[in-house]
Amino acid sequence: MHFEIADVSLEHIAEINELEKLCFSLPWSRQALISQLPDDMHMFIAAIGDDGQVLGYVGMMYVLDEGYISNVAVSPEHRRLGIADTLINALIDRANEKDLSFVTLEVRKSNVPAIELYIKNGFSEVGRRKNYYTKPTEDAILMTRFLK
Repeated sequence: MHFEIADVSLEHIAEINELEKLCFSLPWSRQALISQLPDDMHMFIAAIGDDGQVLGYVGMMYVLDEGYISNVAVSPEHRRLGIADTLINALIDRANEKDLSFVTLEVRKSNVPAIELYIKNGFSEVGRRKNYYTKPTEDAILMTRFLK
């Protein structure tokens, strides 16, 4: 499958909002997604198919030399095609360009496919957050990829 990686723009928000609803039990609001549009504190990139459809996305806030991934999502019908790997690699490339020391994220303890994806992409478990998630209540695994 062919797709391009692009900065998220306002025109992508409606599709991303729908993906949020498909992928997460507590999806971000449209306004929260808009607040993540690329600026001097946010990276927000998407995989865009040849037809212009948003296939997946990843967002990150960064402060000083620290990166905090907010969400990684790929539409259910486009999973296992390398989209998430490509998005994460593109985000890491941008984090390196910004000279970040590390990139970190939380993931549901039960989300084994995501955990395996992050391990494959150089992240390792550095801690846990008890009862971090709701709907259902579940611990989060804190995973970090050190860049320096």
